[in-house]
Amino acid sequence: MAGVMGGGGAIFICILIVIMDVIAGILGIEAEVAQSKAANMKVFIFECKEPVYEAYKLGVAAAALLAVAHALANLLGGCICITSQEYFRSSINRRLASWTLVLSWIALVVGFTLLLAGALANAKTKATCGFAHRHFLSVGGILCFVHGIVTVAYYVNARASVWEGGYPTVHRDVSSTAGATTQVV
Repeated sequence: MAGVMGGGGAIFICILIVIMDVIAGILGIEAEVAQSKAANMKVFIFECKEPVYEAYKLGVAAAALLAVAHALANLLGGCICITSQEYFRSSINRRLASWTLVLSWIALVVGFTLLLAGALANAKTKATCGFAHRHFLSVGGILCFVHGIVTVAYYVNARASVWEGGYPTVHRDVSSTAGATTQVV
């Protein structure tokens, strides 16, 4: 595991995350293209369309790659938990890691939901009619690209905060005869 934490291993992990998110984004956009080739009829805000099995497969594959990229970054990036009491005492890398972690989770949840919603709309065997749900797959694909950027930023900042010792440490002053005092640095 030490090799993965080093410079070469960290670069490899970042490249792997970016590649998975880019492929997921391309698959999401390709699913939208496949879906748009299907026969549909639109009247005002209502739409009847034929499901496209190819769009279903591509959408599910994109959602799976997005989830794997997120899991990989979170497992190898470590846990960055900051309470409100230690936030202002933490390093800038640790603060950035906490914010990018939140943003990566938002990109994951929204992108994954859109990709699955677009894919499941194409899982049916016959035409369906209802409100137009346009561009779920392409917006989900674009969010995969956003997820890749934010997740790499999280991974880099999380690793940097560990490397610099960004966790608060406790120092005890034992030189005083009156008793030991504790300081959090």
